[in-house]
Amino acid sequence: MRLAATRFVPAFVLSLCALVITAIVAAPGAVAARNARQGQPTSGANDAPKGSCEHRELPPPPIDTSEEPAPGSPSPEPLPVPEDPVGGTRMGECGVIQPEGSAPPPAVTAATWVVSDLDSGEVLVAKDPHARERPASLIKVLLSIVVIRELRPETVVTGTQEDANQEGTKVGIGPGGQYTVDQLLHALVMRSGNDAAFALSRTLGGPGVAVDKMNALAKELGALDTRAATPSGLDGPGMTTSAYDQSLIFRAAMKHEEFAAAAKTKKIDFPGYAGKAGFQVNNDNQLLGTYDGFLGGKTGFTDDARHTYVGGAERDGRRLAVVLLRGERSSAPLADQGAQLLDYGFALVGAKAKPVGELVAKSPEAQPKQDTGQQQNEAVTEPTTERATAPQADSDRSAFGNVGLPLVVLAAVAILGSAGMWLRRRRARAARANRTASS
Repeated sequence: MRLAATRFVPAFVLSLCALVITAIVAAPGAVAARNARQGQPTSGANDAPKGSCEHRELPPPPIDTSEEPAPGSPSPEPLPVPEDPVGGTRMGECGVIQPEGSAPPPAVTAATWVVSDLDSGEVLVAKDPHARERPASLIKVLLSIVVIRELRPETVVTGTQEDANQEGTKVGIGPGGQYTVDQLLHALVMRSGNDAAFALSRTLGGPGVAVDKMNALAKELGALDTRAATPSGLDGPGMTTSAYDQSLIFRAAMKHEEFAAAAKTKKIDFPGYAGKAGFQVNNDNQLLGTYDGFLGGKTGFTDDARHTYVGGAERDGRRLAVVLLRGERSSAPLADQGAQLLDYGFALVGAKAKPVGELVAKSPEAQPKQDTGQQQNEAVTEPTTERATAPQADSDRSAFGNVGLPLVVLAAVAILGSAGMWLRRRRARAARANRTASS
C-alpha cells in the first residue's frame, strides 16, 4: 500500500507540473497582445527604446498657460485608451512599425508619424501611431468636414471684429466684410486662417457648438484619440489627437470634392472690407507644385504642439498620405520631411510590402466584432491586406484558451491514469493478501 502511494504521489505532482507548464507556454501570446493594447513594448524586430510609449494617454506637458481651464472649470480627464488598438494589433506597438524585411524609413524629427493609402486605408508604415499629441492647425481638417456637411458654399458670412482679433495666423477678415462659406473654407485650408475658423464656427452656431460637432464627428470616424478644444487648433484644455487619427480624418476629408479642391488650390482672390481692396491668398503648403503628384495638405504650429503636417500625393495610380506630429524644422521644413516619408511609402508599394495596419471607416464601437479581433475597413472591396489568422487571434485569449485547453485535458487524463494505476495495484495487493491468508 505504501509503495503504491509513493508511486502515485510523484505521478500526481508531475501531472500538476505539466498543467502549470501548459499555462506558462500558452501565456506569452496573451501577454504580448495585452501589452500591445496598453501601449507597452512587445518583443520583436521593431522594439522601441524604453519610454517611447509614454504619451499613450496624454501629450507632453504644455510649456505655457494656454491649456489651463477657465477659473472654476475642471481639467478635462484623458480620453479612454481603447482596449484593442484601433486599426489592428500592430497599431498598438511602440516605435517604428514597418513591414518585415523592409529597409529602415528615413530619419525625421517628428515624434510620431503615419504613411497610409488614401484609397484602401492601408497603413504602410508608422511610428507610435496612437501616441497622443496636439494637432495645431491640422484640426482645421476636421472643422472643414463639419462645414462641408452642414453649410451651403454660397452662404454669405459677415465678418466681425472678433474674427479679426483671433490670435495667430489670419487670412485678413475684417468687420463688415462679406465672404461666402466657400471663400472661408479656402482661406481655412490654404492659409490656415484662424479668423476664417472663427467666422465659420460662428456660422455653425458658435465656437462651442462647432467644437462639439467636431468631437462628435471624430468619434463617428473612429478617431478615438482626438478631442478638439478650439475650432482653429490653438491649444486649449484637453486638446489631443494622434498621427493615426489625423490620417483617417484627412482620408475622410479628401473624399469631399470641396476639401480636395481647396487643398490643391494655389491662389484665390479674397474680398476686402470697409472700403479696403480685395487681395490674393496663396497656399502655404510648400510641396504644392514642387512634389510630383502632390494632392494638397495642411500645415500647423503652436508652441505646445510644435510643427505638424499632413499631405497627400499620387503616383502610378496609388494615392498616399503622410502625417507628422511634434516635429522640428532643425533638419528641414516638416513638408520636406513628409516628402521623404512619402517617397519611402511609394517604395514600399512598389515592393508589394505587407501593410502594418488599416484606417477604419467608422468608429469601432459601431462595427460588428470580427473573429480575428481586428477592425475591418468597409471601404476596402478587395482583400489587399492580409488579415490576422486564427492562431493570432488565439494569442489574445487566456492561457487556458484554444491553445491551453487540449493540454490541460491531457494533464487531467494523466492524473486519472495515475489514479487508475494506483487503484489497480491496491486491488492486486488485496487479492494476494487474501490468497495468503486462506492458504
